Amino acid sequence: MIPLYAQDHDYSKFLVLAVDDIPLNLLLVSKMLSRFNFRLKTAANGQQALDAVAQEKPDLILLDLLMPVMDGFEVIKNLRANPDTADIQIVILSALNSNEDIVKGFNVGANDFIMKPIIMEKLLTCVVTQLQLVEAKKGGK
Repeated sequence: MIPLYAQDHDYSKFLVLAVDDIPLNLLLVSKMLSRFNFRLKTAANGQQALDAVAQEKPDLILLDLLMPVMDGFEVIKNLRANPDTADIQIVILSALNSNEDIVKGFNVGANDFIMKPIIMEKLLTCVVTQLQLVEAKKGGK
């Protein structure tokens, strides 16, 4: 079921970067978001994510935590430390679900945390909410 707020809205102006080392997870997120015409880039690890952000700043990053090369916590720390990327909305998508992991995610700068397995409606609600915040920030400048 497609939530009413997601219908009849043009999301093609938003760039979403999905970061996960498991190709099936990237495919799942891509399929969920492609139904709403989001522009989507993917990366398979933290370093690829930082490289992708350097090429084109996304409006939102959907970020796994457990990845090779650089984990999601380090990605967030790097992004928040750079004034050019500090304001990017970041949603963690992770199978890690202990209170410590969730708190650590927020403490390093995540804007939201969604536990896997991902439920499409929850992901879409979160994505739309984060992008509404992006629009509000841009409108306020």
